[in-house]
Amino acid sequence: MSLINTQVQPFKANAFHNGKFVEVTDASLKGHWSVLIFMPAAFTFNCPTEIEDAAEHYAEFQKAGAEVYIVTTDTHFSHKVWHETSPAVGKAQFPLVGDPTHALTNAFGVHIPEAGLALRGTFVINPEGTIKTMEVHDNAIARDVSETLRKLQAAQYVASHSGEVCPAKWKEGAKTITPSLDLVGKI
Repeated sequence: MSLINTQVQPFKANAFHNGKFVEVTDASLKGHWSVLIFMPAAFTFNCPTEIEDAAEHYAEFQKAGAEVYIVTTDTHFSHKVWHETSPAVGKAQFPLVGDPTHALTNAFGVHIPEAGLALRGTFVINPEGTIKTMEVHDNAIARDVSETLRKLQAAQYVASHSGEVCPAKWKEGAKTITPSLDLVGKI
């Protein structure tokens, strides 16, 4: 079953954010766009490269009115040490959310039961708490966060422009399509 257009289920988790331990809940995701990026675990190989990529694009996510949340199956304590010891992870200014109980990884369908880890899953959530995009893939393949930013911008565009769709490779400011009977078979 797809999670697209479903509500984020109630949750409560601890995170390390800007030198403090904070609580993140489903209510934390409301009122603004959110991007949840699930990773297998702290102190791994591909994960720091993705966090660094997200950190390098963080200003663009903030400009788009979105908060980024990195989620692993570790504790917030592990995230504190990871942030302090990894030059790549140390660039993160967004919450590093711990999910040691696997409540979030299970709720988002990215849990690997036999490993106790998460698959690489990315979810864009609208201000009402509805999942608008999702991508889940093998842990050996790191993501390009610029593509996540593009998907966020496309989701925001169609949310504010009813009746329009964003074609393949659409980027902010590019032409969109207004579906109509006249277009059938002509694209």
